[in-house]
Amino acid sequence: MAKCKWLLLGVVMSLASAANAAPQAASGIKAYEEKEFIADFTKFKIGDTAPAQYQTPEYTIKQYQLRNLPAPDAGTHWTYMGENYVLIGDADGKIYKAYNGDIFYHR
Repeated sequence: MAKCKWLLLGVVMSLASAANAAPQAASGIKAYEEKEFIADFTKFKIGDTAPAQYQTPEYTIKQYQLRNLPAPDAGTHWTYMGENYVLIGDADGKIYKAYNGDIFYHR
């Protein structure tokens, strides 16, 4: 009987520690947010400058609502880089935010 109690206590303790150690799942569009991504065989991160081609009107995403993206701030626009939606500055091309392309399917 004592072995059973110790075994049960061990199981309960291991489950409790595993629950505390598990990362919290992001909800909503936060789950799609990226801190770094790869496009054109180059690793980019927030704060980097997007290549000039992604700063052109051809790459600007105007219908961001259809892709479940938030409205861009003034002076920024959404573009598509390497399967990711990226918010960049109009003047300097600085990367402000990036979402995994799967956000398109977000419900």
